[in-house]
Amino acid sequence: MDILGVSCFYHDSAAVLLRDGELVAASMEERFSRKKHDSGFPRHAIDFCLERGGIKGPDLDYVVFYEKPMVKVGRILQTALSTFPRSWDFWREAVTAYVGEKFWIKSLLQQHLGVRPDQILFCDHHMSHAASAFFPSPFDEAAVITVDGVGEWTTTTLGFARGPWNGSAPNTIDLFWEQRFPHSLGLLYSAFTAFLGFRVNNGEYKVMGMAPYGEPRYVDKVKQLITLNNDGSFELNMDFFSFHHSASRSFNERFIKLFGPPRVHSDDFFTAKSDPGRAGETEAVRRNQYYADIAASIQAVTEEALINMANALHRRTQAKYLVMAGGVALNSVANYKILTETPFEDLYIQPAAGDDGGALGAALWAYHIVLGQPRKMIMSHAYYGEEYDDAEIRAFLDSQGIPYTYYGDDEDRLLDRVVDEILDQKVIGLFQGRFEWGPRALGNRSILADPRRAEMKDIVNTKIKFREPFRPFAPVVTCEDAPAYFDYPNVESAYLPRFMLAVSPIFPDKLDVAKATTHEGGTGRLQTIDRSTNPRYYELVRRFGQATGVPILMNTSFNLRGEPIVTSPANAWWTFSNSGIDWLMMGSFLIGKNGKGTE
Repeated sequence: MDILGVSCFYHDSAAVLLRDGELVAASMEERFSRKKHDSGFPRHAIDFCLERGGIKGPDLDYVVFYEKPMVKVGRILQTALSTFPRSWDFWREAVTAYVGEKFWIKSLLQQHLGVRPDQILFCDHHMSHAASAFFPSPFDEAAVITVDGVGEWTTTTLGFARGPWNGSAPNTIDLFWEQRFPHSLGLLYSAFTAFLGFRVNNGEYKVMGMAPYGEPRYVDKVKQLITLNNDGSFELNMDFFSFHHSASRSFNERFIKLFGPPRVHSDDFFTAKSDPGRAGETEAVRRNQYYADIAASIQAVTEEALINMANALHRRTQAKYLVMAGGVALNSVANYKILTETPFEDLYIQPAAGDDGGALGAALWAYHIVLGQPRKMIMSHAYYGEEYDDAEIRAFLDSQGIPYTYYGDDEDRLLDRVVDEILDQKVIGLFQGRFEWGPRALGNRSILADPRRAEMKDIVNTKIKFREPFRPFAPVVTCEDAPAYFDYPNVESAYLPRFMLAVSPIFPDKLDVAKATTHEGGTGRLQTIDRSTNPRYYELVRRFGQATGVPILMNTSFNLRGEPIVTSPANAWWTFSNSGIDWLMMGSFLIGKNGKGTE
């Protein structure tokens, strides 16, 4: 049975193909369109999934959309009417977009795929999130939290899911509590994202990266905007916000009166901690420190709200395990604290927890809930995208006249050469296998470097990624070595670190070992890797550890600022050529700069 899941028309459009309960292919549209956070109809992602599965559209059994468009349009219309005439611009933009797109999603799917109307199903937005969280998890049963900006009406749900692996009982997801728009933890965080000078639905992780350079001095001010209740619920004080009636602003003048002028996006962000060499720029340091303290404060309140929610859910369900989804579930700092500061024994989040993951959840909901089929899949890795073999890579390199060395007959020699270049402080672009599902590069579309030099962070940020110098990088470590460096429960077997979805404290005696990946405050957004899921990536880390005594590499996504992670050999070559990356390892080929690459 082949089921296609689709999400689109908000942000991070995506498609997945599920065959008999197993994931065959999954991708965001941006990887093919090369438009970051592409929200359009995911025709390229759909076509890739079908090609990977060796089928045509009419061969599909079902197509499932990740939310109910008519309900969402109803919410937009009702909200716009209730705030009219302030909402005129919001009305015009939102209604045009939704009537012109989501309103016709069923027709678009029929036209593109050639399926019948009765083969198209619609899943509630937060049920899609819940299904994407639970069904790929290793748990027979688990408590469920979904938290995002807004779906149709819902912004947050709490629930409980069951799905015995032996099929002895029906699969169920009971979302027994919800928070409705406009009260939204995701939209609260997004308002501060905009206030701090970053783009909403794109810059939230920048706020998370800014927070460690500040102190949560303004928690009391933030709590004038949100009330946290003992039952896990919360309410926003809407007197400070405008996202419910404005198409362009998420906060209003009262918000500005409370927190001061918003940060100007084009201003350099640095503090005395992040850039001691500029400590003499006293006014800029003072201003930036204030914004860093605001970032730390909204991060602290977000963590408190989530922990409060998780504790309330545990009191109600007494569940051992928790699963989460929704854009807020990508807050890796909060995820660690939920795991360690609530009674839950383990936490699972699949790598595409945002709206892209809604495509996966919709397909899983149809298979396991609607059709009642037993569970078959635990998502233990994220490698579900397109891949290119050595023949395809060679064809591209030869067509462009690019010199290279081919190591197809000697993998050991290739890996040793790459490790030697990293030891020589060179930066490596790694392109291999199927690209990753979700926003994180996990070793198949990565940039790698030596983590032992603190200045390597600045080098990669400014000369390669062309992005803000305060942005952190991830340490990738072998599973068996992780317990020696990271204070994370059962880190060897935990799933969250495999997807780079938790920021963990580093043991004090290891803080100076991998300085380029150590965040302010002594933490790291770790990725663990084992031989079975990615043997080449694992071996690079292991051999670097053999050579240095430090089984860790610095990992970041293979892309430039403002661009999606690379997909094809052409994308990889362009990014390599237009950045300070020293060597490109593409399949079994090694390519250097300025004609280097032959031996």
